[in-house]
Amino acid sequence: MTGVFADYTLRPLSFSDLPGWEEDDPTSLFAGMRACLDHIRKVKPYRTGALGLTADDLARFLEKAGESPSDADSARAFFETHCTPFLISRLDGGRGFVTAFYEPEIEVSGARDETWAYPFYYRPDDLIDLDDASRPASMDSGYMFGQRTAEGVVPYPDRAEIDGGFLEGRGLEIAYAKSKVDVFFAHVQGAARLKYPGGRVERITYAAKAGHPFSPIGKLLIDRGEIDPAEISMQSIRAWLARNPAKVDEVLWHNRSYIFFRKAEVSEPSLGPVAAAKVPLIAGRSLAVDRQIHTFGFPFFIRSETLTHMDGGKPFARLMLALDTGSAIVGPARGDIFTGSGFEAGELAGAVRNDADFYILVPKAASVRFVG
Repeated sequence: MTGVFADYTLRPLSFSDLPGWEEDDPTSLFAGMRACLDHIRKVKPYRTGALGLTADDLARFLEKAGESPSDADSARAFFETHCTPFLISRLDGGRGFVTAFYEPEIEVSGARDETWAYPFYYRPDDLIDLDDASRPASMDSGYMFGQRTAEGVVPYPDRAEIDGGFLEGRGLEIAYAKSKVDVFFAHVQGAARLKYPGGRVERITYAAKAGHPFSPIGKLLIDRGEIDPAEISMQSIRAWLARNPAKVDEVLWHNRSYIFFRKAEVSEPSLGPVAAAKVPLIAGRSLAVDRQIHTFGFPFFIRSETLTHMDGGKPFARLMLALDTGSAIVGPARGDIFTGSGFEAGELAGAVRNDADFYILVPKAASVRFVG
């Protein structure tokens, strides 16, 4: 029997039905699984998505994991023993789709001058969280943040207004970069490692956003005929911006969304930033998903026959943990793969735009809810 939802279905399978499963090595997931369990038990349970899998379902499964297995066979055997894989199928017949993100490394200065001119900002104190109860009727229901003013709550100034100096003089600057394009792409990624003169490294990560919808500039450039759809990538967008400096502001301001940051420690350089699930991301093994549908911490097996540049020419087939989300990640079979930190990770991430099959691994105790 298949679980049927509003616009997708879940079909139970066996692990032998997952192409590439037998070649995968998911041992690196176990540290992340322990971190998720600690967060659920000691800090706060994850919010349940529309699929209905709960933090309790996850915790009971994670408690069985223990220490990291000694080899790939043992790691796969753990999931085979305790989970049932379900293929997520869209009712409209469309395939799943993956992109990727990374943590940029950006040279910065703590002081502003003609060279170091483009700031990263802390969250302003007049930016407030909104929900259905506090959001004014005049604002679109998609706005999750707004500005508190003497006259009431209004939409927060957008990217063009903030770039124009709206926040200047309020002491919100974290650091200054040489390039507004670097700042923009750090906003898109939601995190960055800042490299100061003298070698000090600091991490910043997402704290809030101005609230306006995310509007991809890649789509804008495709629609204008500036970049061929087959060639669109972070690299091709950056190259176009470098060739067209007079048009940079206009194009960047098309994306009205603006991100604010907070500082975070770089306690373990090999780990990624702490993202929405409040645990460090694992390079190549962390997935951003639609938080309205999925619950953080659950494992997904992602298979894409056309995504080959991440695994030496072989089709991408990896078990991953759902540890993040994003405004552009919408739908039951939509994911964003975290590729790591620095230039090489960016080169990997920038070229990922591929159809993919999504299999969610549901703990067996919970899987009976989807098979009748």
